[in-house]
Amino acid sequence: MNASQNTSNEDNRWQAEIVKYARPDLKKSIWQIINSLLPYIFIWYLMYRSLEYPYWVTLLLSFAAIGFLIRVFIIFHDCGHRSFFKSKKANDIVGIITGVLTFTPYHKWHWQHKVHHQTSANLDKRGIGDVWTMTVDEYKEASPGQRFMYRAFRNPLIMFTLGSLLVVLITNRSTSKKMTKQEKQNVYFTNIMLLVTSVVISLIIGVREYRMIQLPIILIAHSIGIWLFFIQHQFEDVVWERETRWNYKNSAIEGSSFLKLPRVFQWFTGNIGYHHVHHLSSKIPNYNLEKCHNEVELFKDVRPIILFSTFRALKLGLWDEANRRMITFRGLRTLQAS
Repeated sequence: MNASQNTSNEDNRWQAEIVKYARPDLKKSIWQIINSLLPYIFIWYLMYRSLEYPYWVTLLLSFAAIGFLIRVFIIFHDCGHRSFFKSKKANDIVGIITGVLTFTPYHKWHWQHKVHHQTSANLDKRGIGDVWTMTVDEYKEASPGQRFMYRAFRNPLIMFTLGSLLVVLITNRSTSKKMTKQEKQNVYFTNIMLLVTSVVISLIIGVREYRMIQLPIILIAHSIGIWLFFIQHQFEDVVWERETRWNYKNSAIEGSSFLKLPRVFQWFTGNIGYHHVHHLSSKIPNYNLEKCHNEVELFKDVRPIILFSTFRALKLGLWDEANRRMITFRGLRTLQAS
């Protein structure tokens, strides 16, 4: 038996092992909608009522709303992968509705996300749906202006503040010539629905009140989402490959992290910390990811990242091809000095 046959048999084995987890459970999906959406709406109302008190009370309540909105985004995310319901129509309807709630156009976002899954950890196919990542050689050859922009982009203070504003106010609101008619129409629909709902709610409770409630929720929720996405693909043991060495299975397991979060955070983030499982099979609903990880032999040697270690990952900036590792900008200076 040659090497290609061995690889084919191995692929068949792991695909057969995980396929049973890639089956949506209607009861679980509906329950997740209920226990995510209804609490979010209720807390939103409590925030409105809390405006009678000092504003810090409203901001405190906003963190609970943010947690539930992140769960709503996970539903949106699964619908785009066709993993939340068996029906394509049901996935699209729920996905579009949750897209409005999360200020995210469904079809545009999921086209970029599909490209991300197809090219994750591939050095030769960077640029769509991923975090801007330079190699050491690329950074050395870049102009001073390009280096400045890159370092500014990778600065956590900028990425998680201005980055959130950019996504909410510009990226998610705009179209481009490369987009399909469906993607453009969905962006327009999302924008119109956001305008209508904001105007209606503002007429009911007041423009100032609406902003005081909605802005901290949506901006902080997107900042957390950016942080999660960053940690899922920018960590110390991540492996990037050139096209000639890249393959789907290895990119999923070695190019995506296993972020082991405390139980309460894991629940609010819809098990998305099991990102290596999700990248191996995006058809697995979020409520089956942990079970798949625990029961499939393929994942037994995957090392978890704990919450506090993610702060070290935020310092990483460049892929060192020669040594096959992510390094910090300070690490580059050490490399150049040696």
